[in-house]
Amino acid sequence: MIEMDIWSQLLGGFATAATPINLLWAFVGCALGTAIGVLPGLGPAVTVAMLLPITGQVEPTSSMIFFAGIYYGAMYGGSTTSILLNTPGETGTMVTALEGFKMAKSGRAGAALATSAIGSFVAGTIATVLVTLFAPLLADYAVRLGPPEYFCLMLLAFTTVSAVLGNSTLRGMTALFVGLALGLIGMDQITGQVRYTGNVLELMDGVEVVLVAVGLFAVGEAFYNALYEGKSVSSLNQMTSVHMTRAEWRRSWPAWLRGTFMGFPFGTIPAGGTEIPTFLSYATERKLADPEHKKEFGTTGAIEGVAGPEAANNAAVTGTLVPLLTLGIPTSVTTAILLSAFQNYGINPGPQLFQTSSTLVWALIASLYIGNVMLLVLNLPLVGFWVKLLRIPKPQLYAGILIFATVGVYGMRQSAFDLYLMGGLALLGVLMRRFDFPVAPVIVGLIMGPLAEAQMRNALSIGEGRWTVFIDRPMSLSLLIVVALVLVTPRLLAWHRRA
Repeated sequence: MIEMDIWSQLLGGFATAATPINLLWAFVGCALGTAIGVLPGLGPAVTVAMLLPITGQVEPTSSMIFFAGIYYGAMYGGSTTSILLNTPGETGTMVTALEGFKMAKSGRAGAALATSAIGSFVAGTIATVLVTLFAPLLADYAVRLGPPEYFCLMLLAFTTVSAVLGNSTLRGMTALFVGLALGLIGMDQITGQVRYTGNVLELMDGVEVVLVAVGLFAVGEAFYNALYEGKSVSSLNQMTSVHMTRAEWRRSWPAWLRGTFMGFPFGTIPAGGTEIPTFLSYATERKLADPEHKKEFGTTGAIEGVAGPEAANNAAVTGTLVPLLTLGIPTSVTTAILLSAFQNYGINPGPQLFQTSSTLVWALIASLYIGNVMLLVLNLPLVGFWVKLLRIPKPQLYAGILIFATVGVYGMRQSAFDLYLMGGLALLGVLMRRFDFPVAPVIVGLIMGPLAEAQMRNALSIGEGRWTVFIDRPMSLSLLIVVALVLVTPRLLAWHRRA
C-alpha cells in the first residue's frame, strides 16, 4: 500500500516537473551546471551561491529544480576537466583524474569521457530510485522524533561536517563557531530581544544566508583564484571521438554498479561527501581488476579506475538529498547552500516537508530522473562544445562572477551595507582558503545554529530545566554516543598508528 502511494506521488511529481516552464528550468540548470563543472576552479557550491538571489523572483518548485540541475550537471561536467586537464573542478572528481588523465595522455580521452558520462547516468538513475523508495519512509520515522532527538541530530551534523570536511578537526570546529556566532546576530526568536547587532539597523533581522554564501563562496573563490591561481597554465589533452569498444563496455558496467552501491550510503550519512566513496571505489576496482588490466593502473590508465569512482561520486551526490529533505541536515557544501534556498522561501526541510510541501518534493525527485536523461544527451554528443569553454580567459571569467554576485546581492535589499558585508566575508573566505579552513561549516552553523538553539530550549522546557533530558531518552542518548565516537575515533586511530 505504501509503495502504491509512493508511485502515485511520483507520477504527480512528473506531472509537475514535466510542465514546459519546469522542463526549461531543468534544462538551463543542467546546461549551466555542466558548463560550471567544466570550468576549473568553479563548482556547484559557488554557482548555487551566486544564483541564490533568484529565489526572490522565481517560484519555489522551478527554482529548486533549477538548483538540482546545476548540482547534478556540475558533477557530470567536472569529470571533463579531470580527464583532459588533470584539474578536478570538485573534490569528488579528484580520483577520476588519477586514471582519466593517463587514459587521455595515451590517446583514449573519448573512452574515458564516455564511461564517465554513462556511469554518471547509471549511478544517478539507480540512486534516484533509492531516494524515491527510502526518503518517504525515513521522513515517516523522523516525524516521531522530539526536540531532544532533533537537537542531538543537529549536534551530530555539526560535529561530522566540522570534523570530516577539511584536514583538521580544530579548524573545522573553528569555522563552525564562526557560523554559529553569525547565526546569533539579530532578534532572539523566542524572547524577541535584539542581540549582537552593534546598533546596526541592517543586522536586526540577522545576517542573510544568501549574502554569506555569495561572499564566502562565489566572491571569495574568485578573489582566491585571481590572487593565488590566476597564473597557472594547464596543458589540454587532445580530444578523441567519444565512444567505447565492446571490451571497454564489459570492463565498465560492473564498476558502475559497484560504485553506485558504494556511493549512495555515504551520501545519506553525514560522512564528508564524495571523497571517501570515490577513493574506496578506486581501491576496490584496482584490487578486483584482471591481472592483464591491473598493469594499466597508474601507467596508461585503466577504464575501471574512471568508471567506478565516477559512479560512486554521482550516487553519493544523489544520496545527499535524503538527509536534506527528510531531516533538514546538509551533508555537503552544496546541500548546505540548497538548505538556505529552501529557507528563503520559508520552507524548512525536515520530516514534515513530505506533508507540507509534497508537490515541491515529488516534483524535485521527478526532475532528477528527467535531469539524468538531459545530462546524458548534453554530455556525450556535445563534449566538444564543453571543451571549448576551457579556453575562456580567467580574468574575464572572474570579473563576470564578481559582477553577477554584486548585482545579485544589491538587488535583494538595495543596501550598500550588504555589499560592504559581502566584501568583508569574501576576504574572510580568501583567508580561510589560504590557511586551509573548511568553509562549509560556516554555512551549516549559520543556518542550523538558530534551529538547534530553538530545539535545545524546547527540550529543556520538556525536561523542566534538567539537562538530563538528553540522556533519559534512548534515541538522543544513542546520538550523543555517536557524536562522541565521531570526535574520539580519529584520534584513537591516529594514536594507534603512531604506537
